[in-house]
Amino acid sequence: MNNSVSTLSYLLNHVSTIMHRQGDQALQERLGIGMAQYRIISTLQERPEVQQRFLASSLGQTEASISRQISLLADKGILNVEVNPKNKREHVTLLTPKGAKLALAAKEILDEYHAHAFDKLGEKDKQHLATALNDLHLHYCEPGKPYACDLPWFSQFGKEVV
Repeated sequence: MNNSVSTLSYLLNHVSTIMHRQGDQALQERLGIGMAQYRIISTLQERPEVQQRFLASSLGQTEASISRQISLLADKGILNVEVNPKNKREHVTLLTPKGAKLALAAKEILDEYHAHAFDKLGEKDKQHLATALNDLHLHYCEPGKPYACDLPWFSQFGKEVV
């Protein structure tokens, strides 16, 4: 691996990890949920009525971890687990109205928290960053790749990035 790829890979991984940890702390302090729980409820906003297997696969977690988080969220009234009316052997997970409000509040907290960092970039730099990250996303989430997603991502400029 050449030096510039190594440096870019390290910086991207490091910034992502720090953003995740700091976001987790902000959510814990203000809403009493962690980033793992936020990722579940935000996925359920995009894809209502999915199975735990889908959540585990799309979030890169074990089904046991997802099950534990879903149980905690259900106890707080943030989501419900119901029998799939189309297949009685399956269970689907749904956000409650309280969960939908929490998801919106969490997104606003994270956006506000991270805005200060992105304010340091000019509009052109933000667009270049969005384009570059989208290109990386398309590479890593090609169909058939491990942990690939099928969700479209949107830039803060209101245009679909994929």
